[in-house]
Amino acid sequence: MPYDHRNTARRTLALALAATGCCAVLAGCGASPASPPTGKSGQSPQSPETGHVGATQSRPPLASTSHPPARPLAGRTVVIDPGHNPGNFRHSAEINQQVNIGTNRKECDTTGTSTNAGYTEASFTLDVSHRLRDLLTARGATVVLTHDAERPWGPCIDERARIGNEARADAVVSVHADGSAVGHRGFHVILPASVRGGSADTAKIVGPSRELGERIADRFARATGTEPANYLGGGTGLDVRDDLGGLNLSTVPKVFVECGNMRDPKDATLLTSATWRQKAAQGIADGIATYLKG
Repeated sequence: MPYDHRNTARRTLALALAATGCCAVLAGCGASPASPPTGKSGQSPQSPETGHVGATQSRPPLASTSHPPARPLAGRTVVIDPGHNPGNFRHSAEINQQVNIGTNRKECDTTGTSTNAGYTEASFTLDVSHRLRDLLTARGATVVLTHDAERPWGPCIDERARIGNEARADAVVSVHADGSAVGHRGFHVILPASVRGGSADTAKIVGPSRELGERIADRFARATGTEPANYLGGGTGLDVRDDLGGLNLSTVPKVFVECGNMRDPKDATLLTSATWRQKAAQGIADGIATYLKG
């Protein structure tokens, strides 16, 4: 056939168009384009993981800069002894039984006192003890309660001491409120006297118990804004006794905290306030913490 340059041109153009279409198809099937696609701004899009232009792999996440909550009392054991039991008044025969406190014998337990309006010491001590437990647990301490009103009465005073001893507690605090005369106001902390007789021997705990009591008295006053008792302790907020089985039989540092006088109307107003009870728990917790940290 004679040569036709027009047909040749058409064939050349057709081949070029076909090649271009093939590249387009290949690009659509996964072939890498000559240049990266652009976003609305005309620039290469950013990787959502890193924010860097053209990045195809994410970087490892940055280490967290947050710190775990401080737990300064981790590894420490605190026993909280809520004074009395709400059910004691229904079990007078049981709680009147005599138990050995080393130097003599004494009633298993008592009902405790109450405000003139009928708010019982047992209810007060259990509420403060729960608040105190939560505060100490948040600081990392292992907390043991001698009871949680889960039993109908008791425990007896000798058993309360034994619970702290068997736990090998770093500190034991028995929570109470006093039942003194009207006009007698303020808190006080009861410390063990030097006692030795029968199964009682406080020689090793008198010193550390005093230190624990002093720390609690100081922090309790700060937290609650209340004054030390005006009817005993000479304004120190401290009282030493040798007739309490819970102290006589203890082999670990232990104190009683009398948070106020339930029989005085002004103190009773404080003791029946949930806000004030939280402050009382805070003061005791702070005192325990400063003692345990030395």
